[in-house]
Amino acid sequence: MNILEDLKLQYKIGGIAHRLIYWNVGCFLLSLVFFYQFQGGDFVFPSWLALKTDPIPFLFAPWTFLTYAFFHDGFLHLFFNMIVLNFSSSLFLTYFTQKQFLGLYFLSAIFAGIVFIASYYFLNISSGIVGASAAIMAILVAATTYQPLMNVRLMLIGNVKLWHITAVILILDLMQFRLGNTGGHISHLSGALFGFVFVRLLQNGVDLSRPVSSIISFFTNLFNKSGKTPFKTVHKNYSKPVEKRESRVVTKDRSQQQIDEILDKISQSGYDSLTKEEKEFLFKVGK
Repeated sequence: MNILEDLKLQYKIGGIAHRLIYWNVGCFLLSLVFFYQFQGGDFVFPSWLALKTDPIPFLFAPWTFLTYAFFHDGFLHLFFNMIVLNFSSSLFLTYFTQKQFLGLYFLSAIFAGIVFIASYYFLNISSGIVGASAAIMAILVAATTYQPLMNVRLMLIGNVKLWHITAVILILDLMQFRLGNTGGHISHLSGALFGFVFVRLLQNGVDLSRPVSSIISFFTNLFNKSGKTPFKTVHKNYSKPVEKRESRVVTKDRSQQQIDEILDKISQSGYDSLTKEEKEFLFKVGK
């Protein structure tokens, strides 16, 4: 199994958090090809991808309230965001579903974008923003709000409470508020606020992620239906021996049992603990 097939397999068996990391990395690679200015050494994102404070771009391209959360203006920006996303997603998904995770990511990005535009409108500043930091902060704060006293083991430090980590990150944002990247820090704090409100409402029985899940399910079912043929032919072979049918059921059960054993092994020891044969088996089954 080559590296490409290995990445495809990890994408298939990984959860929504891993897929978001893949999407962010993929968007960054595309931006390197199309939007990086080698002479100036920086990215120049078009108004139909980055979120701009000017009213005309976001009024005619409202999708920028989401697309800006998948692009980054540098490798370090992407690298540290993906580290925090991987860390915070593992905590959040311990207590909440993947649909709630995806809904929180999208909704917090939209909310932070609205706050960013409104703030810069009153400050009379024209600017733009890219990055997943606001959505990631929402996920981290949401997990902290639900389990603030969770013990987290950090390298070279030891066990610390989750709320200590989140508090340090928020304090650093507040300390750098006037030093530069004001719009970025506004969006970070807005995402943090949304993550807090999201969990508090969820604890009171209000799930803000449901509309997002419904919209995604609608389009998913729409595309799945369009791929189906309008007619379905059913052929029944009444002369088929019963022994043959039972034999196939046994084979299917054995395959499913092998899949379950491999998935248990991944959950306990990680994907890298699989043998080459186990990886190839999963890849064939996933096709």
